[in-house]
Amino acid sequence: MLDTVDIQRQLTERFGENTLIPQITADGTPTFWVGRDRVLDVLKYLRQDSAPAYRMLYDLTAIDERPRQFRNGQPASDFTVVYHLLSLSPVAEIRIKVALSESDLHTPSATGIWPNANWYEREVWDMFGVTFDGHPNLRRILMPPTWKGHPLRKDHAARATEFEPLHLDPKRQDIEEDALQFKPEDWGMQRESEDNEFMFLNMGPNHPSVHGVFRIALQLDGEEIVGAVPDIGYHHRGAEKMAERQSWHTYIPYTDRIDYLGGVMNELPYVMNVEKVLGIEVPERVKVARVMLSEFFRITSHLMFFGTYVQDIGAMSPIFWMFSDRQKAYDVIEAITGFRMHPAFFRIGGLSMDLPKGWDRLVKEFLDWFPPRLAEYKKAMARNSMLVERSKHIGAYSQDEAIDWGITGPGLRATGFDFDLRRDRPYSGYENFEFEVPTGANGDCLDRLDVRIEEMFQSCRIIEQCMKNMPEGPYKANHPLATPPTKERTMHDIETLIAHFLTVSWGPVVPAMESSTMIEATKGLNSYYSISDKNTMSYRTRIRTPSFAHLQQIPLISQGGLVADLVAIIGSIDFVMADVDR
Repeated sequence: MLDTVDIQRQLTERFGENTLIPQITADGTPTFWVGRDRVLDVLKYLRQDSAPAYRMLYDLTAIDERPRQFRNGQPASDFTVVYHLLSLSPVAEIRIKVALSESDLHTPSATGIWPNANWYEREVWDMFGVTFDGHPNLRRILMPPTWKGHPLRKDHAARATEFEPLHLDPKRQDIEEDALQFKPEDWGMQRESEDNEFMFLNMGPNHPSVHGVFRIALQLDGEEIVGAVPDIGYHHRGAEKMAERQSWHTYIPYTDRIDYLGGVMNELPYVMNVEKVLGIEVPERVKVARVMLSEFFRITSHLMFFGTYVQDIGAMSPIFWMFSDRQKAYDVIEAITGFRMHPAFFRIGGLSMDLPKGWDRLVKEFLDWFPPRLAEYKKAMARNSMLVERSKHIGAYSQDEAIDWGITGPGLRATGFDFDLRRDRPYSGYENFEFEVPTGANGDCLDRLDVRIEEMFQSCRIIEQCMKNMPEGPYKANHPLATPPTKERTMHDIETLIAHFLTVSWGPVVPAMESSTMIEATKGLNSYYSISDKNTMSYRTRIRTPSFAHLQQIPLISQGGLVADLVAIIGSIDFVMADVDR
């Protein structure tokens, strides 16, 4: 991780000592408070001129600080805007914070520095009510246009029972339907040009090709796409709000349902983040088992992508074959964890239980079965002349465009950018495994497909190494704050029994802190940014998901293409709407 002193020295030399207020965080990420009058200057410098250059706006969120008690000497703030920047080479992170008072919730927009700031700022306005001056179209993005209030404020209701019963009378229904009408002028679109009239087409939110409840309003000149407006929020369930009323332990099952095809991959950054703060070092057996199961879910997720993408292009049979292979993988996952898609198997400090007897035999049977079939799929389908024609040079973007829009994972590697967090900043013991990082060249639909196919082969390599080198030892850390705790002494005395009961039901009391942990998930970089106020539950949990960033650049790569091309583009992005809306 980058030395905080070094980047602080650079910023101080450029902007002066009075510009920055450093903050110590549990994860060691350099964190600085900057006044809103200088924040854009600091962000521009960090993006272009600092060493390293933080070229990617990785995340942008906010915190309602008003009822928070333990702020560890931080500047006075009612609401805080947090910019999370990322350098990919070398891998380095930095946070910039801006303090705002409740009576003046304004700060300048960063859309002139990073195009992907658009959606992030809209989300912060939607959830917290912070106005970004200069934003091109600051409006709700996750909540309905008619929603009252800002849901991630601490004074906003958290449960349905706290609201008045819903009455959808004809008048209100008309109001809601009118609010959902797409008005091109609101998005800077013209209804006609000098020589023709444009057609506007709603693609979704209920259409198989949009892969979930997702809408794109298209501006068409015949079959050609002139403009596009992605519309999300139909799947929003308030996962970040839920974290504020669940214990650190009981929130784990909620994480499974973010990227609901990623399974334990969602749990990993969350539990690793809490373990980092609590100082829990998990046993080697836990690390290897986590890697093995994460790679199983990478395979099942990529198989879903492969099958549905080929189906979007026009072939029907492959998706049934790939679903059969996914079931083979889920059989192994279920035998080990007890569940298939949402196992909630990882725990703070380890696993929910040890690997069962015979797990290695099941893994070996899958490894004998799957790679030959994947090789056949690649030959028969990924090189099908129609699929290649529909995919090559379609939906292409460059490396610089990918970084500007916050694209990570296979979507970034498809441009030829050789970056994989598992190798470049290893976690959970990934440094002990041999695997290659597949890359593309053109950043188009075909490259995004090929990269994911090759990643499945590499996942099989990693799983085989896990199977052959699984360490002996405990499946849980012997730490007083591991959850659930060990049970050996629970029947020895009443104090130990009570402590066990409280740790299971309430979870550990996490010290006042801020920390985030990032992993290479199935679709790109995923992280949990957690804030504790010295309690048994989170004060603020921010979930940074890759799918949210990836959908935002659809207008860029679809303009000038055909509607049929957009179907291929959407499929090649490989997103999950729960991963977008949370």
